[in-house]
Amino acid sequence: MARYDAPSRGSGKQNTFFGGAAILAVGILVVKLIGMFYKIPLTNIIGEQGNADFNNAYYIYSVLLTISTAGLPVAVSKLVSEANALGRHNQVRRTFQLSLSLFLGLGLVSFLVMYFRADALAGLMNDDKAAAGIRALAPAVVCVGCLAALRGYSQGHNNMAPTSVSQIIEALCKLVVGLALAYWLIKAGQPADMAAAGAITGVTVGTMVALVYMVLNYAFKQAGGHRLGQDEAESASVILRDILRIAIPITLSSSMVGIVTVIDSSLVQGQIQRTLLENPDSWTLYAGFVDFAPLEQALAAWKEALPAGAAATLAALNEQVEQANPPVAALALKEAIQAVSRTLYGNYSGALNIYNLPTSLMAAVTAAVIPAVSGALARRDRRGAAKVAGSAMRISALVAFPMGVGLFVLGTPIIRLLFTKLNANLAGPLLSTLGLATVFVCMMLVCNSILQAHGFVSLPVLVMIVGGALKIFTNYNLVGRPSVGIYGAPAGNILCFGLCLALDLILIARVIPRRPRYLEIFLKPFIASLLMGGAAWAVYGLGSKIAMTLGKKSLEAALAAGKDPGGLGAMLCALDRAAGQVLGLSRTGNALMTLGAIGIAVIVYGVLAVALRAISRDDLALMPKGDKIARLLRL
Repeated sequence: MARYDAPSRGSGKQNTFFGGAAILAVGILVVKLIGMFYKIPLTNIIGEQGNADFNNAYYIYSVLLTISTAGLPVAVSKLVSEANALGRHNQVRRTFQLSLSLFLGLGLVSFLVMYFRADALAGLMNDDKAAAGIRALAPAVVCVGCLAALRGYSQGHNNMAPTSVSQIIEALCKLVVGLALAYWLIKAGQPADMAAAGAITGVTVGTMVALVYMVLNYAFKQAGGHRLGQDEAESASVILRDILRIAIPITLSSSMVGIVTVIDSSLVQGQIQRTLLENPDSWTLYAGFVDFAPLEQALAAWKEALPAGAAATLAALNEQVEQANPPVAALALKEAIQAVSRTLYGNYSGALNIYNLPTSLMAAVTAAVIPAVSGALARRDRRGAAKVAGSAMRISALVAFPMGVGLFVLGTPIIRLLFTKLNANLAGPLLSTLGLATVFVCMMLVCNSILQAHGFVSLPVLVMIVGGALKIFTNYNLVGRPSVGIYGAPAGNILCFGLCLALDLILIARVIPRRPRYLEIFLKPFIASLLMGGAAWAVYGLGSKIAMTLGKKSLEAALAAGKDPGGLGAMLCALDRAAGQVLGLSRTGNALMTLGAIGIAVIVYGVLAVALRAISRDDLALMPKGDKIARLLRL
């Protein structure tokens, strides 16, 4: 296979390359922001159980989505770019045709599995109600495969704009169509799982519209001029081998998070259901969050129908449900126990939606870092590569630390602000715990990119396997404890990504020359974030005390009105008015206090970051308008 070495000279080529990376980074950032505006109102439309159904279906799809947007397009773009640089136009066409056929074939197989085995996949996730959403997503898999080939072909010609535009089109269609369908189905009286399937249909429509755009873009480019080549294209087996050789390591690295998520979410929900059934004492953990009356009735009826001496276990229940003619009592209990599990996991999924926002922003950083490090290494500039890697880690730490601390301090207020359909007293503590994991996962993603840019593609895969195994082991043991339950799920994230980050930092220190100085990178953002978190906690706490004081005065006035003769009616009216004031404070007041605390936190952190010199002029040079920002901050 011919090898193409990027030119080490010529700012034009370099600027084109970095400009393309910047386009991809901006596209990723826009897509993630659209995703945020999609997930938050969606959860408020479909509620706790619908949120669980949506996420369980989407986790299955996300593994295939990661495969289509990670290794395969990169492999195609690399091969197309190399052949195009050597003037091998027949090789370019042959590579594209084979990749399109390969992706289409894989997409069709995935479609058949998702559509006709949706019930089995939903059962794998321990959520039978997710089947409708899985079927709604099945056609999207075919479109995603074709999109992968077209995006890889476009990127191979140093044209990143179509990929970014198609991703934005896909996200916008998901936002508009998905939210509209979910809202309409809820208003029509459909259950939460059908509304979740309607929301997921927006994803499928988005992939279809994006595919139409990419096909039209390809057809327009071809109509504009078709260059004939004199070269002889390599055989199909050689090209397919090259595609897989490049794609498989990158795909494994990128998809490990999705695979671990599928296993973990299935395991967590299964453990919740087992504990609820086999140890009813665990119900007290969720007192006030869940109505256990239907489960209590269904459990009593099922136990009465059990043969004498039979164990009342989840395994026995599943065995009955899988019979050709399952007992009615078993089916009723299965639905009741899954309803409770869906409610609990739906709140956890809502916390995960917020937790995933900082990690989503890291995708834009990594998209810009990898070509910068790779470019420096291609020019044999190890000092420059080390400087870029250090700056990337420092910038990531400056972003990740305050976001993690902010989620930890304001977890419950943020849930109460954003999600009216979730139970803030349940989802809030889960989000606070997940906030600690935010720092680890954000920094891990950047470290993975640095290792990959230095050619160590397989090391992040091995690290994720170790971390994922720890996460699964931790969640299996913690969630299954009646005294811990769903609150143990975030602990797996902390241990998993904490271990992955530690291993990545050790590997970077061992295998990369001129490794960054970790103490200089992490210490200043850590100190600034702690002080920022204290300020946010104090501001919100002060606001809460003021709100409680106002509510107490209203209540005292209402009680005083009842002491007067014939003042019972006045007291009731005053109590009603006081209740309205307290309720208003719990909503509007929480919003004002939360936004105020966040605003103060941003100011405090910004001042501290500049005062502590946590960022340098070299770091800002990697950003757009970085020189102007450096001059403004007098760095």
